[in-house]
Amino acid sequence: MTFKFNVLIDRAAILACALALSLSQSPLSASAAEQAGAKVSDFRLENGLQLVVIPDHRAPVVTHMIWYKVGAADETPGKSGLAHFLEHLMFKGTAKNPAGRFSTVVARIGGQENAFTSNDYTGYFQRVPTEQLKTVMEFEADRMTGLVLTDAIVLPERDVILEERNQRMENNPRARLGEQMDAALFLNHPYGKPIIGWRHEMEGLTRDDAIDFYRRFYGPNDAVVVIAGDIEPEAALKLTQETYGKIKRQDAIAPRKRPQEPPQVSPRSLTLADPRVEQPAVQRNYLVPSFATGKAANLPGQSESLEVLGHILGTGSNSRMYRHLVVDKRVAVVAGAYYDSSALDMARFGFYASPGTGVTLAQLEAEADAVIAQVIDKGVTSEELERAKSRMIADAIYAQDNQATMARWYGSALMTGATVDDVKKWPSRIRAVTAQQVQDAAREWLDKKRSVTGYLIKDTSPAPAQPASAQPVNAEKRT
Repeated sequence: MTFKFNVLIDRAAILACALALSLSQSPLSASAAEQAGAKVSDFRLENGLQLVVIPDHRAPVVTHMIWYKVGAADETPGKSGLAHFLEHLMFKGTAKNPAGRFSTVVARIGGQENAFTSNDYTGYFQRVPTEQLKTVMEFEADRMTGLVLTDAIVLPERDVILEERNQRMENNPRARLGEQMDAALFLNHPYGKPIIGWRHEMEGLTRDDAIDFYRRFYGPNDAVVVIAGDIEPEAALKLTQETYGKIKRQDAIAPRKRPQEPPQVSPRSLTLADPRVEQPAVQRNYLVPSFATGKAANLPGQSESLEVLGHILGTGSNSRMYRHLVVDKRVAVVAGAYYDSSALDMARFGFYASPGTGVTLAQLEAEADAVIAQVIDKGVTSEELERAKSRMIADAIYAQDNQATMARWYGSALMTGATVDDVKKWPSRIRAVTAQQVQDAAREWLDKKRSVTGYLIKDTSPAPAQPASAQPVNAEKRT
């Protein structure tokens, strides 16, 4: 099982350097980017389930994904980790299909499967031959409402997620720093909780907790099915009606209401010292609008301006951060910036850097602040702007070469307040961003009062005692 730790948006890499170079010399138009991909179809079943179909006939396979509008930020207070726990338990079987049968069938037909949890959604997917699509849809439709859980199933799986926390968090200083920074950045919003959960709360999760959460959020009217691959939209709709369409609407599902952030009036900082740290680092996160919150607040172009700003500041060797800190000043061995617009509520904009020999974190932070101050005071050049926009639109076009990437792109957007039309028109919105908008976004949102700065350092004292690891469990591990 996987869950989303970082805030970097999942876009496909440039396929070849030569292509990237040609694109930077001949900028793509936004309309060309929109027309380059397959025609995406969007349907709504009577029971409320949404279906999105992305045809791709280059290989006789399909990627089938079902996304539920529930994530770690929707958990009952005091029950952190519940969304991810239920994701694990969804593989434990139903009365019709006992534990292990779904995975066995997927493996036998040569398919692949997995699942993931984020703050805002939970997803399950399979990649299978086209003729086996209905098979996996029937399995998913069955476990949407038919999950069977007992203490004999739930308690050993709780040990599995506790061990997963040991491996992914307790044994990873960088992950622990990120966890602490989120807790400090979000003063009131549940994004401040780790997706995998706080250990002391995970230890108390029960069968009743899982069942209650399942019944509260899992149903056709809280789900989106995305199918990308070798199938026509009408054929996919017919299969969806024959499987998911038979499930009754779950009227108990209520709108998600989350605590929101108060005004942020003071910068925060924290230091994590760990003997396992091999390379010190400084990282800062700012609280900024996501696409959804910008759209809701009627702030057109805010998210797109932040995306372009993030690219100019910290994506690749031509970025401001990399050139200034690594190439010119030689105070860092790595540096970059990031922004993830895919959040139902407020999002993060951040930068990171690791110092070179003899450079302190304070010196490195000062140099990074100088880069940001220059953008705020002087703006960005037309060359930087056009290069960033061309590269971003190129990435969007090349992402269409991977059906799984396209399915994830549309699915995550629909889970976080966007529409199919919003995704289609993203290249046009990026192309419309101006240098003034980028500078204004930097001035408005990169305010230290809205930020948390984290310092990762090596602790030379003996390693702290780690939580007792669960004994090896005979359960399937998913990564």
